[in-house]
Amino acid sequence: MIDRRNLLSLLAATGVGATIALDPTIAQAQSLDAGVAGVGGQAAGLSRSLRELHGSLRVSIRKYEGTTLRQAQVFDGDTLTDGPQQWQLKWETRRVSDDHGWEVTLTCTLEKGEAEQTAISVDFPFENWETANYVMIPGIVYNGNRYRTIGNGYNPNYPTDMYYNPRTPLTTSNNPRLASDVAAPSRIELETCNTAAPAMSFFSPKSRKGWIVLTEQGTRLGNSGLSVEESASRESCEFRISAPVVRQQAAGFGDFRPSGDRASNWAPGDAVSIRFQVFTFNADGIPAVLQKFMDVRKSLTGPTTPRNLLPMSKLAELGTNICRGNFTETEAGKYYLPENSKHFQLGWVSGMINTYPMLALNDPTERGRVSEELDFICSRMKGRSGFFFSFIKADGTIVSEKAHPDFPAVQAMVRKNGDVLFWLIKHLMLLKAQGHGDAIKESWELAAGGLAEAFTQTWQKHGEFGQYIVPETGDIAVYNSTAGAIAPAGLALAAEYFHRPDWLAVAEESAKFYYDRDIKSRGFTSGACADISQDADSESAFGLLESFMALYQYTGKREWLNRAKVQAALCSSWTLAYNPLFPANSAIARLNGKMAGAVWASSQNKHAAPGICTSSADHLFKLYRATGDKKYAELIRDIQHAHAEAVNMPGHITTNYLIGSSMERIQPSDAEGKGAIGNFIYTRNSWTETNGILMALELPGIYVRPGEGVLIPFDHVQAEYVRDSRRAAVVRLTNDTAYAAEVSVLAETAHQSARPLGYTAFLGWPRVEVPAGGAVTVRVARDGKVTLQA
Repeated sequence: MIDRRNLLSLLAATGVGATIALDPTIAQAQSLDAGVAGVGGQAAGLSRSLRELHGSLRVSIRKYEGTTLRQAQVFDGDTLTDGPQQWQLKWETRRVSDDHGWEVTLTCTLEKGEAEQTAISVDFPFENWETANYVMIPGIVYNGNRYRTIGNGYNPNYPTDMYYNPRTPLTTSNNPRLASDVAAPSRIELETCNTAAPAMSFFSPKSRKGWIVLTEQGTRLGNSGLSVEESASRESCEFRISAPVVRQQAAGFGDFRPSGDRASNWAPGDAVSIRFQVFTFNADGIPAVLQKFMDVRKSLTGPTTPRNLLPMSKLAELGTNICRGNFTETEAGKYYLPENSKHFQLGWVSGMINTYPMLALNDPTERGRVSEELDFICSRMKGRSGFFFSFIKADGTIVSEKAHPDFPAVQAMVRKNGDVLFWLIKHLMLLKAQGHGDAIKESWELAAGGLAEAFTQTWQKHGEFGQYIVPETGDIAVYNSTAGAIAPAGLALAAEYFHRPDWLAVAEESAKFYYDRDIKSRGFTSGACADISQDADSESAFGLLESFMALYQYTGKREWLNRAKVQAALCSSWTLAYNPLFPANSAIARLNGKMAGAVWASSQNKHAAPGICTSSADHLFKLYRATGDKKYAELIRDIQHAHAEAVNMPGHITTNYLIGSSMERIQPSDAEGKGAIGNFIYTRNSWTETNGILMALELPGIYVRPGEGVLIPFDHVQAEYVRDSRRAAVVRLTNDTAYAAEVSVLAETAHQSARPLGYTAFLGWPRVEVPAGGAVTVRVARDGKVTLQA
């Protein structure tokens, strides 16, 4: 702990103590001299760390009229006096254990007078700023969102210049962003709950350093604000934490509206505390900043403690029963219904993904239905180029995606075609692993091989896959984005299945292209959702992780594992790092929902969802096995448990559909209006149901390394050692839920974990029955055998 006077002397040494009167058009306090006098103790270290980036720290009292800033006053000591008002600061500071950070708790008290519509802010001004700096606010702002924008609402139409134009710049929806135009104001205003973690960060290529600030969701005044504002000259930039949040505009799904925020009224004796952590560290590039963020993302809010609600086996049982009941026959063909209509779309949220867990049932009826759907897809939805159309109406009409009146050719999303290739090969692999290789039809293999070849030819011709493709010709209709993130994984699987090393070469080349352009240079992936523009999104991030782990599996090259670590860090930035506090009368609050692990959709669609669209996260598990780093296992556990929080169960109603159904909307933010915060939309989404079944299928319930002290439960059970030795571990499993659990067990050694896990490995995992409210003890041998103990 540091003496308050020393830290305040440090702040006073900046020479700032002016009262700044503002007219209605000005919302920025005066610039702060970056030079900070050194003092002893931990405050000096905090000062030096900021000075390394030409930065400093100050505290301001900010007075508003509505959302218009009227006056800002900066503390130059431990007190600030403004007429009858007297404000007092108290500081507590400590080092964070990794030696790169400091934690500060700042308490501001109004000791005399009254103050109306007033907020307190902790400001971090940086001089010698450059617009080349990478700014990241997790789940919403990547590279400052400093890209061309279109539209003023959800899923805007593309302008003419984006079609058949390889030179078109990356183009996003109307999101919070720093300005590209030097003549325009450059400011981002957010509420902490607009983010996957209450944090702001940047990377300076010039100084080769990164900076991260973490804070809490809010204070006694409510949610806090996060803002980034560049000066008109762009030579300085200020990051700000404010209590409470006061934004002029609130961001929606591609648009803005008046925020309705209001600063607080203060009486004598009122106080508020803001707690935050600051990290300054050496970084050789954006990947280093992403990895540092993953390491510290829970440093302030603390480890999450997910609650066990719903065993994975029960989730799978309910989900597959819903899917069984949704098999239909239309004029177009026979298929499992996607989402909430009879129209059919491939990949993304439904087709040829929800069939996989149905095939895994190894049930003759469902195997026959899957076969009928594959026949329908391969006969009705394949274009002449080998690419697939991605949407067909129930009456058999093929529908174009991102249609434009000047370009009548039917388009399909590249991401959906990547899903088709990846999942179709997985279907073929699963049939063979089940002993049903004779059920594989030549037409399916021809379709899979043709699609792999189409991707290969597109890559060889254009050097990218684009965002939208014309299936009849193979032409790229819209370039750019990371929509093809999962295509390298599909090509890697196809190369193995068909013995085509040329396809594997293209998989490596294209995956490296995405890593170099999108991760190393831009710091995000984008454009993989069919209802957004080329916005940053989580789905392409997880899809590229799938590709990196597939390439590690089939090449054995460590470079893919190293890239996967960076990619997983980016994925973590899309995942809620803490359990948000929801309004007391909201549906999630009434259910005591713990939503850490919910995955934010995209910079446009500002909500989180229960799971990865659409994946089990087995690629994260493979990364955990390969590295032994528990942060990947913890991320999986968070994601799986957040999913269960959204499943409709007796006494836990989240949809207006069947028991076991789920929906895609977990809303911590006010992007859909303040009344939407914490409330479900009471529909159902087949992709979230599929996602839950896939997690139950492809992730082990518990993971054990006998004799090595590794015991990780992913399922909704408690697992603890009774005893452990190199020969076997004796483990007690306790099921506190209301449902019987059938828990899959994967046991291996560290040596075995160094070998990649096959895509159908789950077929061999033994299962242990644990009664509802009961417990069992099992012996888990090093060879993976599991036996019940008396």
